Amino acid sequence: MTREEWQAIDEARRLLNLAERATVGEIKRAYRQMCKLHHPDVAGAESPADGTVIRELTRGYDLLMRYCKQYRIPLVPADEDSIDPEDWWLDRFGSDPLWGKDEGKPKTTGKNKHYR
Repeated sequence: MTREEWQAIDEARRLLNLAERATVGEIKRAYRQMCKLHHPDVAGAESPADGTVIRELTRGYDLLMRYCKQYRIPLVPADEDSIDPEDWWLDRFGSDPLWGKDEGKPKTTGKNKHYR
């Protein structure tokens, strides 16, 4: 991918107020939300009446969707993906205060006892 293509993708990402990583669902939700904000029939004085913002949003959305459609995802696990389920969990959530190892377990003190 060329630098210009990456710049266009980054501009589309910023236009739709997306983070540096996004799912297809997040892209679609962001596009719909921005269209609701800037559609000439709804936005009134906040958006140009000629629909230029909507056209730019649609161009950016189309670009991101074309990029996502070209992305190949693995449909079978790679050798390094075959890890112990506990190691997989700790790798993804080990530092999370709620789901990490020995973290976030209910306390059984006082009147508010939590049962497992």
